[in-house]
Amino acid sequence: MSSVHHDVGLLPPPRVEEVSEDVFAYIQPDGSWWINNTGFLVGRRGVISVDACSTVRRTQAYLDAIGTVTPQPVRTLINTHHHGDHTFGNHLFGGATIVGHEATRSSIIEWGGPGAAAAFWTEVEWGDVEIEPPFLTYTDGVTVWSDDLRADVRHVGTPAHTTNDSIVWLPERGLLFSGDVLFNGGTPFLLQGSVAGAVQVLEEVIKPLGATTIVPGHGAVAGPELIDDVLGYLRFVQATARAGRDAGLTPLETARETDLGPYADLLDSERIVGNLHRAYADLEGGPLGRRIDAAAALGDMVTYNGGRPLTCLA
Repeated sequence: MSSVHHDVGLLPPPRVEEVSEDVFAYIQPDGSWWINNTGFLVGRRGVISVDACSTVRRTQAYLDAIGTVTPQPVRTLINTHHHGDHTFGNHLFGGATIVGHEATRSSIIEWGGPGAAAAFWTEVEWGDVEIEPPFLTYTDGVTVWSDDLRADVRHVGTPAHTTNDSIVWLPERGLLFSGDVLFNGGTPFLLQGSVAGAVQVLEEVIKPLGATTIVPGHGAVAGPELIDDVLGYLRFVQATARAGRDAGLTPLETARETDLGPYADLLDSERIVGNLHRAYADLEGGPLGRRIDAAAALGDMVTYNGGRPLTCLA
């Protein structure tokens, strides 16, 4: 029941897009499992990167792409959250200062390497990944500067995609690097965060910024309309969870009975199962983002996917 992906050999190559003067998005099609976006700001004394990539090969290609724009080294690497598609390549950034939320650091250390993915996803050539967490951390946020261009790195304040999401906001340019708080063309994923929290973040943190250009964590560069698109999906998940829970169904049973409707064509549609696991937890009360059995939820996603491992083309 998973969405159809491109064949790995037919994926379009990653591309560099200048989204504002001296600010670039690095877009990796097709944006599905473990294929994320990054970005970078070019200044006179060096480069600021927003996130790394999942594999050694992909991160090296990203660094090579930066080299086609500027000979300056990457001096600062910002991690928007702990997931390996955004952090496994950290160790390839040489002498860069790695910046992240304090919970991003601890979660990267706890997560460890890519070995845990083997049970749930198709085989990936990760390369020789060395775990390198942020060593400059913050609680609420920090400001970094590319020459005179301000970039505000802000923790979003409540669990959303994860418990440690940050955004990178360039107020002078109306430009937002959203991390995985926003997906474009792919199914949002909230298993390690909170559906209710994500709704709150989009309504109370992201919308008021008034961004005109958004670089999402996965998928094409977008405008502010993407926020409402993602909110629509999140509210759909919440309504589906309430109905399923009231009927006494498990998240997997609810997912199997659910018509995804306008969201059926989003990549990685099996994420509905993990999202329902999280939405059920939200409905039970207690702290948003509290630990649930992620392995059980991922196992249910594999079951929903016909017993096949989840497709990863990284």
